[in-house]
Amino acid sequence: MARPYDPGPKQFVFADGDGNGQQVSVGDPQEAYVAFSAFFRDRNSGTYTIGDERTEQSLVLMPGQGVIARLMGADRPRSEYLRVDRANRYLPSAMLFFENGYAGLDHFGQWFSDLADLDAPPEVRGTARAATFTTEETAIREVARIWADSGIVDPSDQYYVFFDSHDVDDDPAERAELLALIEYLGIERVDAPAEAAGGEVWVRTDARLAAECARWS
Repeated sequence: MARPYDPGPKQFVFADGDGNGQQVSVGDPQEAYVAFSAFFRDRNSGTYTIGDERTEQSLVLMPGQGVIARLMGADRPRSEYLRVDRANRYLPSAMLFFENGYAGLDHFGQWFSDLADLDAPPEVRGTARAATFTTEETAIREVARIWADSGIVDPSDQYYVFFDSHDVDDDPAERAELLALIEYLGIERVDAPAEAAGGEVWVRTDARLAAECARWS
């Protein structure tokens, strides 16, 4: 059961790009998610906005552009953008927003402060994203985030496998970021077994990575 909002209930405003809106008062994140899911699925719009006026935060889903935006603050607004390559990413992002607002989406993917950055080729986006992590601690945390999304530990416990069962054309931006980060961190990449999927990335077990990935397991 979802933890109730405290203080609650909480008010959200839903809007779409066609001028339709709905205000809801909900007791917990699950109730908010159910209400927004109905709003989202009953329409065919290029833009959907979830606004939390009390915290001055909002989430904007833009299926027409394949983008998610998160915004915080009114006087000095901060905004970040995420390229979406799978339609089933939109509603999970809404649930994270209902649970923990702007910060709840920190580990959802590759956020950029400039919308124009999303127009760059995936490999360029990934390399640029990797360059924003300038300490070992933050870089390890980001590698663990990528692993948590689609990775496994090899049964031998000798290797971490990223993009398990993925084709080489899947997740090119995340793969480019990962490869840059493991090089920066000095994590040893090894050849994947012959039977592995073409997009898998295998690295040798690293104590720093093991400690961080354990938090995601």
